[in-house]
Amino acid sequence: MFRWGILSTAKIGRDQLIPAIMDSDNGVVHGIASRDERNARALADRFGVPLAFGSYDELLASEHIDGVYIPLPTSQHIEWSLKAVAAGKHVLCEKPIALKAGDIDELIEARDKSGLLVCEAFMVAYHPQWHKVTELMADNAIGPLRQVQGAFTYYNTNPDDMRNQVGLGGGGLPDIGVYPTVTTRITTGCEPLRVSASIRRDMEFGTDIWASVRADFGDFEMSFYCSTQMDLRQHMVFHGENGWIEVTSPFNARDYGTAKVRLHRNSNNEVQEFRFANNSQYRLQVENFVRAARGGDDPIFTLENSKLNQRVIDAIYAAGETEAWTAV
Repeated sequence: MFRWGILSTAKIGRDQLIPAIMDSDNGVVHGIASRDERNARALADRFGVPLAFGSYDELLASEHIDGVYIPLPTSQHIEWSLKAVAAGKHVLCEKPIALKAGDIDELIEARDKSGLLVCEAFMVAYHPQWHKVTELMADNAIGPLRQVQGAFTYYNTNPDDMRNQVGLGGGGLPDIGVYPTVTTRITTGCEPLRVSASIRRDMEFGTDIWASVRADFGDFEMSFYCSTQMDLRQHMVFHGENGWIEVTSPFNARDYGTAKVRLHRNSNNEVQEFRFANNSQYRLQVENFVRAARGGDDPIFTLENSKLNQRVIDAIYAAGETEAWTAV
């Protein structure tokens, strides 16, 4: 079994990744690290994890850890991913892996020199719901694609939450704006040429709390809004000349309803529904990661793909300064 180490006791690790690894068929959580060893020990005891470390460096130095999952604040992702690679560990780092596309170059170089696997944790890339959308798009099920629309919102005004702290890499675009962006890119196989955006920031936090985005992909347009101070909503629609695809619970499948893909062809009143009720995208992600780390040919979300996605987010921030079209 692949021996995972978890860097920090962050909520997403507690609620999603640790349970997913424990349920997986090829990995176990073997160690948890925190800056406070008591916190690490408490979480380790909760999940029956044998090792608890009072520092991240101590976990990285352990010969009993094969790879790490990093759910630290975004501003620390590149730093600790590089440290993990230097320590000889495979790395699955929570998204976004960087705050600027150019910051990923050093990590790509370190990955290539080490031969280790380093991936950004875009769990949606492994969910069969999105594989189905990709298949339908490849099969031209809705004819030429013309419009993609998306939304991802939640309400959070906790000043202690890292998502509301600029210095830790907080903000709506890096936290949730990446999802409409990445799912449009991976399902269509296309990259945007330019973007325009309106962005509003919180007067106290300084983080972006609302963004309305348009992305020009040449043959089609993608538009979405995201917010950290609006009632919860997730929505994605792909509209073509001959039909449209609706994706329900597109980003947090299982947690916010059953994952479904509906194919509508109104010309003949046809609606097909595909359900994916029993799939944990986090478990699928960690199992895929382990197989790839062991030399398998399972497709992964590469750092090159991460850089392309971050380039879009960088361009959206730049466009928000002028609300004019900005090249990606």
